[in-house]
Amino acid sequence: MAAAAAAALRAWFWNERFWLPHNVTWADLAGEAGPPGSGLQYPRAGHVLSAFPLALGIFAVRLLFERFIAKPCAINLGIQDSGPHRAQPNAILEKVFTSITKSPDGKRLEGLSKQLDWDVRKIQRWFRHRRNQDKPTTLTKFCESMWRFTFYLSIFFYGIRFLWTAPWFWDTRQCWYNYPFQPLTSRLYYYYILELAFYWSLMFSQFTDIKRKDFLIMFVHHLATIGLITFSYMNNMVRVGTLVLCLHDASDFLLEAAKLANYAKYQRLCDAFFMLFGVVFIVTRLGIYPFWILNTTLFESWELIGPYPSWWLFNGLLVILQILHIIWSYLIIRIAYKALMRGKVSKDDRSDVESSSEEEDVTSNSTKGVFSTSSNGSNRVNGHVASGQWTEEE
Repeated sequence: MAAAAAAALRAWFWNERFWLPHNVTWADLAGEAGPPGSGLQYPRAGHVLSAFPLALGIFAVRLLFERFIAKPCAINLGIQDSGPHRAQPNAILEKVFTSITKSPDGKRLEGLSKQLDWDVRKIQRWFRHRRNQDKPTTLTKFCESMWRFTFYLSIFFYGIRFLWTAPWFWDTRQCWYNYPFQPLTSRLYYYYILELAFYWSLMFSQFTDIKRKDFLIMFVHHLATIGLITFSYMNNMVRVGTLVLCLHDASDFLLEAAKLANYAKYQRLCDAFFMLFGVVFIVTRLGIYPFWILNTTLFESWELIGPYPSWWLFNGLLVILQILHIIWSYLIIRIAYKALMRGKVSKDDRSDVESSSEEEDVTSNSTKGVFSTSSNGSNRVNGHVASGQWTEEE
């Protein structure tokens, strides 16, 4: 019974009329994609499984990189591994903090003041210090950003080098000629699977990295990214997929560079990198993406191969990304405008931890820019792209 149900579910999920254009079957894509003995083949669903062990490998490399490369660099730049002032141990206040509220209201503060015979201001300071204990150190944030900067920069230049000689980079209609019978080269395979593995590593590490206000929106971003990469690989839309990936990689390393400069207290360099990031982000996400990527996936593909069910799914995910691009671009423009009005960029709108958005927690940062890491962020079809990396309010 269970075997029959599993077989029915598998047949439903892998329905050829959903995944493939009319008159194309999985059997057509099972053989060699080139002359006999060429070794060329078409993408196969089983290939994406290799992304999981690779994602674990990327995470392990990240840990080694942060410990043996990023941390010594941070120390050489004078970034200390010192956390915020720790709250005085108090069992009653700790119980309230962990079980009831991290920000008690006036009535509760008065009750605690009578119970402990403490001044209300002293209790407020205790809760502020206790909240700040959960905030990551600058060294931790620097190491996280340096890892993302290194990966984003490396994968972007790899993608540009690979695509420079690809015919579909110069003529997007090449993405659809003879589709889906387009052979998978080894370089294309490694580029695609490496990107997929990185996003899976972001998905896993999002639950252990610095938690921020945009956790949910970045979670949706990572899901959409992984879905796009996976689905486009399975039905061999990898050519246009490489364009999407490379386009999203173009701005992420600039944001991480800005955060690194900020943590090292090179404020002018930080502001310059952020402004450059904002320009590149808006040009690529609001200009090139809709008029180059969406144009070919929605209109050129409709003309050359016609729509079918997974075509709608693929384009639906791309449109979701465009909506996210608009939201993030609005935040970036707003932050940049207020930064120009103030003469500097201020604190990260997403904040380092959920509780740090309260006014008493941010006043200590009123004279410097504070960044967070995405992530992902992504940042990206990537996410890498970060939303609201800078904030206008201190």
